[in-house]
Amino acid sequence: MFKGLREDIEAVLARDPAARSRLEVLLCYPGLHAIMFHRLAHRLWRRGWTTTARFISQLSRFLTGIEIHPGARIGRRFFIDHGMGVVIGETAEIGDDVTLYQGVTLGGVSLEPGKRHPTLEDEVVVGAGAAVLGPIRIGRAARIGSNAVVLKDVPPGATVVGIPARQVGPRPAEEKKVFPAYGTAPGMEVDPVKRVLERLERRVEELERQLAEMRARQPEEPEERPPERRAGCG
Repeated sequence: MFKGLREDIEAVLARDPAARSRLEVLLCYPGLHAIMFHRLAHRLWRRGWTTTARFISQLSRFLTGIEIHPGARIGRRFFIDHGMGVVIGETAEIGDDVTLYQGVTLGGVSLEPGKRHPTLEDEVVVGAGAAVLGPIRIGRAARIGSNAVVLKDVPPGATVVGIPARQVGPRPAEEKKVFPAYGTAPGMEVDPVKRVLERLERRVEELERQLAEMRARQPEEPEERPPERRAGCG
């Protein structure tokens, strides 16, 4: 348990430049506190102490503003930045090195029993206010932009934004050097509509250039001369 706690603290230090010491993280980060509560509640849930587990999760919600159902499965080095308003449903599954920001919802869209919530593979980043809904899978190292609504599977390494979420890319080279805070990176254009319009504009310019070249290659037609008038008789 203490090894897992150390890893969670190191994850905060690695991904949040505002964190200055391990003691500060341990005392002042509600995301870390919520994970600590969840580790305990999840153990009780698996042993069949469901009411006690739910009570602990609700106590955690009251103290941190983060609601994690004790049935959710969460991997190592999980980081919830800021945290307020995060909701993680019962059948959600989260891999290692995943980051969520404030206001994120991992929710269900069905009342049927069984798998209802999303699965996030390793190294996924979900930006503030995003909603990932249903039993969908978010691939390894995928990025969910802030306020996106994700209703379909996201392939590994992809970045999605918008309502409903659509894939954008390719990912800029700068992202390989820095942690993609809020699911974005410096220099990355995240407006898919703007991207489409820019492609259309470039295509129109290319067609206009080709048309001008075709006109330049055509021989000039001789100018038509007015018919000669013949002198009449009389």
